Amino acid sequence: MTAVVTGLGITAPNGLGTEEFWKATLAGESGLGPVTRFDAAQYPSRIAGEVTGYVAEEHIPSRLMPQTDHMTRLALTAADWALKDAGIDTDELPEYGIGVVTAASGGAVEFGQRELQNLWSKGKEYVSAYQSFAWFYAVNTGQISIRHKLRGPSGVLLTEQAGGIDAIGHARRHIRKGFPAVIAGGVDAAICPWGWVPQIASGLMSTVDDPTRAYLPFAAEAGGYVPGEGGAILLVEEAGSAAARGAGHVYGEIAGYAATLDPAPGTGRPPGLRRAAENALADAGITPGDIDVVFADAAGVPDLDRAEAQALTELFGPAGVPVTAPKTMTGRLLAGGAALDAATALLALRDGVVPPTVHVTAPAPEHTIDLVTEAREADLRTALVLARGHGGFNAALVVRRTA
Repeated sequence: MTAVVTGLGITAPNGLGTEEFWKATLAGESGLGPVTRFDAAQYPSRIAGEVTGYVAEEHIPSRLMPQTDHMTRLALTAADWALKDAGIDTDELPEYGIGVVTAASGGAVEFGQRELQNLWSKGKEYVSAYQSFAWFYAVNTGQISIRHKLRGPSGVLLTEQAGGIDAIGHARRHIRKGFPAVIAGGVDAAICPWGWVPQIASGLMSTVDDPTRAYLPFAAEAGGYVPGEGGAILLVEEAGSAAARGAGHVYGEIAGYAATLDPAPGTGRPPGLRRAAENALADAGITPGDIDVVFADAAGVPDLDRAEAQALTELFGPAGVPVTAPKTMTGRLLAGGAALDAATALLALRDGVVPPTVHVTAPAPEHTIDLVTEAREADLRTALVLARGHGGFNAALVVRRTA
């Protein structure tokens, strides 16, 4: 069975909604700026990609407001948009026909922080009863399922930045088992002190205060990443089912997927990103020469950039394929990043244009990759999306144009 994407819902720092995001991305409009969601003055990292202009009350029923975090509200909105974009009526599909698989990192940490502050400063009677589930890392999957009365196979994957790809890959597994559709992807939001401090502790975050210089993957000046919030939800359908109901459009096929783990430190074995890419290509039944563009993980950390550039050069040859990192306009979105990259790749296939890597004028001389720094038109048929998560997670996704 063939899995295709028929609906997209995007909430990103540089655009709310698929077409607004895509227009901004092609124009190179960045959503990075000083943190406003909390006072970050005391922290060494103060730049983030925040979703602006989002008014939750315009999208979320009032009864859900007390029991949801900013992250879950964005996820519910993205899911609504994906279903609407696909033109799918969930009531017309079998009761157990649609599942939900999302990616998560730390859960709804902003909600959790607020309630713990209430506990410590005021007492247990001031802690919301919704704390019992609203912070939980599976909350996005649960709330989307409940809101749309979806009883198909559901789950949540925690592989940090790689999670969005893993969720889509898992959705394809369900399609191959005979389910007609799965809502998949990831939306995350951890721009609060409780979500900020663990990332600072990783030593990988940028401490540059200039939004145009803070996140420069593959550049000689690369010095860390900028976190962001948001992500993408995709409606993944079995191709025959989508055709039978007269789906208005198909963005592309989920043609290949693979995931690997890095070896333990000190073993001397190479990281697993290249192997993930090779396995995804094999899963799609294609060779490196069939890939028209790569959406890179783009860590923005010199050692990690070096490892990814080396893997790409070994796989495709020096400057053998266009490589881009539009996440330079959003920041790295934790569990939402890879899903947004997958959605962006599908839009690139649709319109025949590679979105740019902004703020980077050229890759460092040691990186022999063709880094796209301005939007580039091309006949795109197949794209490879790469992602890495803290803990050694690697994931690769091949998406293919269907028409």
